[in-house]
Amino acid sequence: MDKVAVVTGGSRGIGRAIALELAVQGFKVAVNYRSQEAQAQKVVETIRGMGGEAMAVQAHVASNRDVEEMAKRVKEAWGFVGVLVNNAGITKDNILVRMKEEEWDQVLETNLKGVFLCSRIFIKDMMKARWGRIVSISSVIGMMGNPGQTNYAASKAGLVGFTRALAKEVASRGITVNAVAPGYIETEMTQGLSQKVKEAMLGTIPLGRFGSPEEVAKLVSFLVSSHGGYITGQVLVVDGGITL
Repeated sequence: MDKVAVVTGGSRGIGRAIALELAVQGFKVAVNYRSQEAQAQKVVETIRGMGGEAMAVQAHVASNRDVEEMAKRVKEAWGFVGVLVNNAGITKDNILVRMKEEEWDQVLETNLKGVFLCSRIFIKDMMKARWGRIVSISSVIGMMGNPGQTNYAASKAGLVGFTRALAKEVASRGITVNAVAPGYIETEMTQGLSQKVKEAMLGTIPLGRFGSPEEVAKLVSFLVSSHGGYITGQVLVVDGGITL
């Protein structure tokens, strides 16, 4: 059976790093994107340049129709999808008294409903095969909270409960379900911050540095491998000690 993985939000940042790492581990990788087609294609080209197999698949994870079409395309091309990495996520920051209803809805739909829709569509075949791996990317913000991010924090905290409940539902079928909660990771977001803000953030991290997307990707790779087969229902934190 071929090793096939779907990585949502795989066009950049942590998702890109995960897609590349899984390709190194021998997976055929479907790189999902919503609007960043050019960046997704670059990830695919990079994987193919490494000798791997990949495809870019457009879908808004909060749309059931899009998710169904994505699953159909990947399965028609490669067959059984044994690994799903729910990475797609957005932010719409605002303090609560100024937060618009659509800012709340959009974040919860992408970050939480998207995980529900993608997990539901791919887990059916995993249950038949009695094997599968689902990893969802949460955040330390879902554990700590953060001013101006009630919507984001709620969505990422929701992933924790979702992960633990689903893990119990499907453990008897040989499927593991885990979440990874990154802290401050060096991405486009952190690169755009002022030096003063960066120094303030670094001051809260015991290890004194930002993490890299590759460090998150390595953990995801371990969880979906045979070595991670006895780990399920867990939230693994990659944060340099910020939640200590």
